Amino acid sequence: MTPEQLALRDAVRGLLAKHSDVRAAVETPHGYDEDVWARLSGMGVLPIPEEFGGSGATAQDTCVVLEELGRTLTPSPLLATTIATHALLSVKHDELLRRIANGAIATLAWPWDGTQVTGGDHLTGTFRYVLDGDHAEILVVSDGEHLYEVREVTPEHTPAMDRTRRLATVHLDRAPATRLGPWDPAVRTAAIAALAAEQVGTAARALELTVEHTKTRVQFGRPIGSFQALKHRMADMHVLVETARSAAGAVVDETSATVAKVYCSEALFAVAAEMVQLHGGIAITWEHDAHLYFKRAHGSRQLFGSPQDHLKQLARSAHK
Repeated sequence: MTPEQLALRDAVRGLLAKHSDVRAAVETPHGYDEDVWARLSGMGVLPIPEEFGGSGATAQDTCVVLEELGRTLTPSPLLATTIATHALLSVKHDELLRRIANGAIATLAWPWDGTQVTGGDHLTGTFRYVLDGDHAEILVVSDGEHLYEVREVTPEHTPAMDRTRRLATVHLDRAPATRLGPWDPAVRTAAIAALAAEQVGTAARALELTVEHTKTRVQFGRPIGSFQALKHRMADMHVLVETARSAAGAVVDETSATVAKVYCSEALFAVAAEMVQLHGGIAITWEHDAHLYFKRAHGSRQLFGSPQDHLKQLARSAHK
């Protein structure tokens, strides 16, 4: 990271240390802390160029912030708004980008799970698992060919096992839609890169918490972290985290995005599972955060398609 990105990371980490309360946030009507979102938005962390009212942050800068949010599992509409921002940047929509730069929450409903959308300027279809869809002020929709803004629709909150991730179902029944421009497949790449950065942060923190626990948990008169078998397991976790970070940072096209989605999803799932195992009985109590990390790992693994789905896609691409 550049010195500027290191400073941004430290600023966001300090903000979340003071103001992020995951368990309180998920109990709010929208499932996130509005004060934390306002502070993040005010820092200009979205990748919106100055010509559209933004701070000029890059996609890499935003990924730095998403990694920090992943570390703390802070419920936030940043991931949803980042993906919608990339979609709007692809068509250079000045008005909507300026609204986002001023703090509006946006989300993108796109057919990553094979959703069929028909109707042109009056869309019909059902999108499931739309990030922060039930409280987004800007709803952008793609049918796989074009990008639209949809206004006259009321998404429904979708309860999920991972309560730190707000999801919604968007039902379109000949909903009036304003066509914004063509759909750019590069938006998918940007979406996966953003999710991968968040997954890396979650995995890194799960490892840190596990190492801290093994230094203080004593059995047979010594910390369990001193046992060679557990050292090897934590070394394997460290390798998974660092290789996942490399995969997330190497996303430049559709193929590398697919690799990152598969690897980061599997790495986080493995690290979170080891976190539960190495914490022992305390990890399966409601009071401990281990189950939150495991649920986030499971949910993120399925978001934008499972690793198995992406591997099949990669195989098909390789045989063309």
